[in-house]
Amino acid sequence: MTNIKEFAQAYEPPQAMGNISELEVVDTNLEIHDETRKNRDGEEYQVRYIIVNGNEYRVPATVLEQIQTILKAKPDLKTVKVSRSGTGMGTKYQVIPLG
Repeated sequence: MTNIKEFAQAYEPPQAMGNISELEVVDTNLEIHDETRKNRDGEEYQVRYIIVNGNEYRVPATVLEQIQTILKAKPDLKTVKVSRSGTGMGTKYQVIPLG
């Protein structure tokens, strides 16, 4: 049986959801999840995310729109890099096709 001290020393708090721009490379064949969740205030919100190495990464709608446009010109697209600038409502994303 583990005591509080041992448990606290080994405890790792749950990680907040990351952002797709934190990844070096994104495989376009990754499964995307679309869920309704509740925030701390109990209000519902919609989130799309991928799971990489057990961690969730949010995929903004603007990133999906850019990938859709790129796929029209390059249907065999396998990987992308997503860069992000700005914060909050002023955040902008740029999808860069790789390979």
